[in-house]
Amino acid sequence: MTFLPQPCEPCDPPGCAVLPLPPEIDYCNAAGLLPMIMAAVDHHSAGLRLLVLDLTATHFMDSQGVRLLDEVRNRLDGRTALRVVATPRSAPSRILELTGLRRDVPVHDDLAEALRAGGGPSA
Repeated sequence: MTFLPQPCEPCDPPGCAVLPLPPEIDYCNAAGLLPMIMAAVDHHSAGLRLLVLDLTATHFMDSQGVRLLDEVRNRLDGRTALRVVATPRSAPSRILELTGLRRDVPVHDDLAEALRAGGGPSA
């Protein structure tokens, strides 16, 4: 199954892109997701202040998923904040906790919470 993340249009607040990620993120698809995510970022050009990666439909994620999120974080310019949405007690939420990525990327329980957190640069 091919997965193409699509930003929501229009997104509230303006200057935001929300990308739902696939049910599984592993060695088979993580490398292909990075260019798709960065293409969505480039699509918004200089106006993007907040990128939200939505993992609520993701029920499996291994270390390649963590690397993917970290690579996206490193590629974003300083004007764009990264937020992640992961259902509490889900596999992605636990993996982000165990690997320590939660210290570098804010993880929210739901999309509304991530959007309310706003678009300041991530830590």
